[in-house]
Amino acid sequence: MRHRRPFPPVTTTEGRLLDVTGRSARRAPRDRGAAAVEFAIVLPVLVALVLGIIAYGHAFHVQSVLSNAARDAVRVVALHQGADSAASAREAAVAAASPSITLDDSQIAITPSTCAGGTGPRSATVTITYPMELLGGIGDITLTGRGTMRCNG
Repeated sequence: MRHRRPFPPVTTTEGRLLDVTGRSARRAPRDRGAAAVEFAIVLPVLVALVLGIIAYGHAFHVQSVLSNAARDAVRVVALHQGADSAASAREAAVAAASPSITLDDSQIAITPSTCAGGTGPRSATVTITYPMELLGGIGDITLTGRGTMRCNG
């Protein structure tokens, strides 16, 4: 099958280009500026969509950091046999989260404070709560990271 050539451009005696139907290829004067108006209507929606995607991605990243910090801290509590295991766990959580977010000790809850002693299999839990401001200051959400591990391994 041979390829057909497109229709050659047709010009009138005045030099205007015509399309294949014989109408002028230029836009009518009433259509001028329609693309600019449509763009002005669609642009805020697109910008809001992109900013929402960025804000969601940032919140997802912070949630992942909190979960990893809680997991690191509960590992210290579960495996560390000493009275200062809670302080060591807080230090581990702050160090694990430090490049992305800044935590203080009041945001980290450890239950129980140590795994030393006791009878039977117990588990330690570290919960980290972090208040996060949404992009542009629209509102606040509280993210929570939680880690649980059986005491002594």
